[in-house]
Amino acid sequence: MISRTELVGARPGHNEVVLDVVDVIKVYREGDVETVALRGASLTLQAGEFVSLVGPSGSGKSTLLSIMAGLTLPTAGRVMVGGEDISRLGEAERSAIRANKLGIVFQHGNLVPFLSAEENVALAVENAHGHRGASRRAVELLDLLNLGNRRRHRPHQLSGGEAQRVGIAVALANDPEVLLGDEVTGELDSETAAEAVDLLLRLRRETGLALLVVTHNHSLAALADRRLVITDGVIDQT
Repeated sequence: MISRTELVGARPGHNEVVLDVVDVIKVYREGDVETVALRGASLTLQAGEFVSLVGPSGSGKSTLLSIMAGLTLPTAGRVMVGGEDISRLGEAERSAIRANKLGIVFQHGNLVPFLSAEENVALAVENAHGHRGASRRAVELLDLLNLGNRRRHRPHQLSGGEAQRVGIAVALANDPEVLLGDEVTGELDSETAAEAVDLLLRLRRETGLALLVVTHNHSLAALADRRLVITDGVIDQT
């Protein structure tokens, strides 16, 4: 069993809002053409809560996740992480927020192809906490995700499920308060997808990690504390 202190340390108190998205608008402009991806999307995520976000392709799910992660700036609206509006920060400041409070699991793993599993995770630990103890911490995380025997393997030598678990280890390297997942089961077969879902739920249950997952997987979405639906850039709050 993963203990809270073993993996992530102290957490915000129960019912504390760790992520607050307020009336976010995103407009992409190319020449004279405007595309509105988000039309005033709002949501909150509390400490230890699991929220799923579903919607059809092109509804704005991935755009919203990128904005919540501070990877993309909104055209208007606020994104509060730990009480700070990251939409008003520069890239260096947003990067620091990601390094301290957010973990991101990408659909395609986002691993460095020429590095081993251990090296990928150690690099993420170094970026968050510095070089000292990075390799040891990487091994600890891979062991916790049952990947200790695959730590020397590069991404192309791993199965889809193993690569996704390495991606989760990378996302946990900075001891985040919030884990954001973008279609984490999107390219996995049904059995491997079920294993990934079980892993995310176990991490959430045993560490108090807040979890927000953008997904097309209705089985995963149904397991969440709350299931939000986004359509045409607006989240249904009913």
